[in-house]
This record gives sequence, structure tokens and C-alpha cells, in this order.
Amino acid sequence: MNLRQSGTTRRSLLTAAGAAGAATGLGMPFIRPAEAAGPIRIGVLLAKTGSIAGQAQYLWYGTQLAAAERGNKINGRPIELVWYDEPSTQGAEQNFRKLVQEEKVVAVVGGTLSSFALAEEAAAQELKIPYVCNNAAATEMTGKNCSRYTFRLNTPVNVQADMFAPFLMGYGKKWYFLTASYAFGQDIAKSFKALLKAAGGTIVGDDTVPLNTADYSAYILKIRAAKPDVVLGGLAGDLGTCLKQWNDMGMKGKIPFAEIAIGDSDVWSVGPQAATGIYTSLWWYKNPANTPAEKTMAAAHEKKYGKPAADKSWMGWLAARSLFESIEAAKSTKSMAIVEALEHWKDSGSGASYRSFDHQMLLSNLVVQVKPKITTKWDYFNVIATVPKNKADLAKVYGTEAEVGCHFPPT
Repeated sequence: MNLRQSGTTRRSLLTAAGAAGAATGLGMPFIRPAEAAGPIRIGVLLAKTGSIAGQAQYLWYGTQLAAAERGNKINGRPIELVWYDEPSTQGAEQNFRKLVQEEKVVAVVGGTLSSFALAEEAAAQELKIPYVCNNAAATEMTGKNCSRYTFRLNTPVNVQADMFAPFLMGYGKKWYFLTASYAFGQDIAKSFKALLKAAGGTIVGDDTVPLNTADYSAYILKIRAAKPDVVLGGLAGDLGTCLKQWNDMGMKGKIPFAEIAIGDSDVWSVGPQAATGIYTSLWWYKNPANTPAEKTMAAAHEKKYGKPAADKSWMGWLAARSLFESIEAAKSTKSMAIVEALEHWKDSGSGASYRSFDHQMLLSNLVVQVKPKITTKWDYFNVIATVPKNKADLAKVYGTEAEVGCHFPPT
């Protein structure tokens, strides 16, 4: 596998190939066409800076592992991963264009935050390039903003809310909302408020906080005074900062803190003394129900990186795996051939696939709770439920075509 970061260029690859041909007396004509002999270039758009960069690093680990497990090749051609940053919403959209127009990638995988991914999805539609979103959970990605060129792994916010809310109602119906002022956080607030209202609950506080907030003390004081039954968070990469201060102010164990789509790395970064909460997650490295392929990936992850695979590692791995296998099945790097192959892709181990009418992957979620006493560096969670209990109910939980409201624009 060639990594653009390492300084490998298309020119150096072709120069090396030409030298090898000359040494054997065959010369350059025998490696033509160049496209057939060169690498298959895959764009990767993941944040390299900001509070979400920790999650992005694990997504990158998983992407690399998906390439490594297939010998870093697709149909005999080397895979070249070209990783660009998501410095902002505008920067993410611009870098998507650079990957396609300047780096000549055949597809893009990434989307660390929903705000980034929505911009990338629009660019994918305009440029007609396959885009596999591995992390963002904004409902509209596979709803009103859907595109035939976009495929999404993570469970939409509204679906996770439907799965998770019944557990939280068991703690009481007086909730305090603490959500970030960007697409993901406000999608959480909207979805859970609607469910709480339908259940006859009460919003006792509602704060919207800027992304990358460093000081949560004022918000925590307000929560303490409001005495809610549950704090419903929507902070993504800022969760670790909030929980550390939550513990410092003596709030750990006093009021349940809950959030959907939490990254393992966020809770690990808090440390065993401050970690707390109840969360939804797509995958946990110690889950006995993991497939043989997932266990192999987890073992490879620990060997290569010296630490367990996070949920984001798994998400990066499965999203990239679906793309690599689809390009191989298509036997082509043309955009529509890859799109059509992704539409027919099915994971051989778990049976996961992308739904035809909105390109949403249908996956069960885990409800995980931080252990009351953590005795190891990585083993923080107890898996307390799988939702829905039966995979047969997945299609219903994710919504019908009419409920989702996806209408692909012309291709």
C-alpha cells in the first residue's frame, strides 16, 4: 500500500516501473496502459486537528487495516491511500475537490463530523464520485440530502435516538440537554426532544455550546442547580473535556450522563477516575458476538498499534472494506461501476449491506455503560443491551422509504 504522506508519487512509481522494464530489455511499452499498471488511488478525508482528531486517528487505523488484510491490492493493483484533512466545513469540501481533481482518486472514504460529511456528500454528487461515509451520523445524509454516490455506515441520529430513549426513560423524564452547536449536536437535540415530549417528559435545561469548548464549569453548575434525572449530551469530540470537569466538580455518579455514537477513544482519554456514562456504540472489541473477521482485525490492530481496536477502528475498517471489495467486484475504477457494486455488496461475516433506496447500512447498536470500577487501561464498558434485539427488526427501526424521505438526484 502506498501512502501519499510517505512521499510516494505517481511519477516515482512509473519511473521505477520503467527502470525495471529496461533492465529486462522489455522497456516501457510493456507496462501500458499506465492506468492499468499503476495504483488505485483512494481519497481519505479525516480530521487531523481539533477535538475530533482522536476519533479520526482510529478511523485511519481501520482504513489501513482493511487495505493490509487484502495484501494492499485490488485486482492485482496496489492501493494508494491519499489522506487529506477536514480543517473546517469549507475546507473539507475544498479538499474533496482536490482529491478528485488533482489527486485523481477513484473514490473517497471519510467524514469525521456530520457538518464535514454533508459538504462532502454535496461535492460527491456534483463530481459524480463514490463516497463512503464512515463516521458522520446526521439524519439528513441518507434522508433529504441523500445521493446515489454516497453510502453511509453509521446509524442516523434519529434512529439511534429511537433505540436509546427507552433506556433513558427508566431513569426519569426530567432531562437537561447539553449539545454542541453544529449538525450532529443539534440533530441529537431535535430527535431526543421530540421523543421526550411524546413521552410526557420535561426539559429542565437546554444549553447549546460551541465546538471545541474548553471550559464547561458554568454549564455544569447550571445542571447541578436544575437537578435533572438525565443529562443528554451531544458533544462528540468534546465529551472528554466535559467529563473530566464533571468529575472534578463532584458530579460523577450523581446524575446519569448519556450520549449516542460515543467513540471509545473519547472515554479512554478521560481516564478511569473520571469516566462515566451510558452510550450507544456500534462495536466493542471485547464483545463475544464479534465475527471471526472482526476478531482477526482486532488482533491485527493490537499487534500493529499496541492498543485495542476502538469502535472507530472497526468503522473505518468496515467502510473501507466495503469499498475495496466493491471495486474488486466491479473490475473497474469507473464511478458508476463502483456505485453499482457497492449497492450489491454484502459483508461475508456479519451480512451487513447498504440499503438500496437510501444507501444506509443497517446495523444493530450496542448500549454500553462505563463500569463503576475500572481496573485496566482499556476495558471500560459493560455491554448491557443490543438494540434492536432481533436483526429481523432492523428495516423497521431504520424506517421505510416513505419515512426516510430519500430521493436520489439524477446521476
